[in-house]
Amino acid sequence: MAGLAGKTMFLSGGSRGIGLAIAKRAAADGANIALIAKTAEPHPRLEGTIYSAAEEIEAVGGAALPIVGDIRHDEEVAAAVATTVETFGGIDICVNNASAINLSGTDFLPMKSYDLMQDINTRGTFLVSRACIPHLKRAENPHILTLSPPLNLAQHWFQNHVAYTIAKYGMSMCTLGMSAEFADDGIAVNSLWPRTIIATAAVQNLLGGDAAMQQSRRPEILADAAYEIFNRPSREATGNFYIDDEVLAEAGVTDLSGYAYVEDSELQRDIFLDE
Repeated sequence: MAGLAGKTMFLSGGSRGIGLAIAKRAAADGANIALIAKTAEPHPRLEGTIYSAAEEIEAVGGAALPIVGDIRHDEEVAAAVATTVETFGGIDICVNNASAINLSGTDFLPMKSYDLMQDINTRGTFLVSRACIPHLKRAENPHILTLSPPLNLAQHWFQNHVAYTIAKYGMSMCTLGMSAEFADDGIAVNSLWPRTIIATAAVQNLLGGDAAMQQSRRPEILADAAYEIFNRPSREATGNFYIDDEVLAEAGVTDLSGYAYVEDSELQRDIFLDE
């Protein structure tokens, strides 16, 4: 039996990009994937919907449960988790992938954007994790994985976009706190971050367009790293701020050339990493 066969993953923001790649990697083993995301209808600048994502998941061998919902709303998250448990019998893995980004400085950032990042990134991670934890406590090898960076408190990561940094570090602080809080329950709580920028809609639309995409790796590198983490014993692998290439190196994967969005391109290091 493959490593994640029969396991159930609850994933926020899985319509496309990194979230969908993580879902499909688990689905290839025969995992059940519950997706909560807002994209029910096609968007002119964003590829895919929650329903097209479900089709891709099922095409590689998984069972998909697409749930249209907004993780800013407590009752929608509670209902989504309840539906997942009713459908699949429990939750083994919680992935906090949903995230909002705006790199504006303090003078130029609308408070509406500040609130959006706080509500989706920090509060959303706390809420989704909190809703899944009662079910994770009953799982055999439970994992919470959040797509957020190591807590690098160097001033230069705050000075140009303090609001975004606060919101992303809030996600990481959930990892820091919950990993200790639920250690006795055997729930692994970790963060995962890419060494380089990743070819996603956010990079294409917000962070530099085609030029940035050419300096990126594909989302599959994070999916493969996440898969390795999910298969680790939860009581022995918690409270970590993993970097994708380091996880893969530990698994014996050192040739990462196949992950490049453009072959032989010069890669750009991701934000929050100094080396």
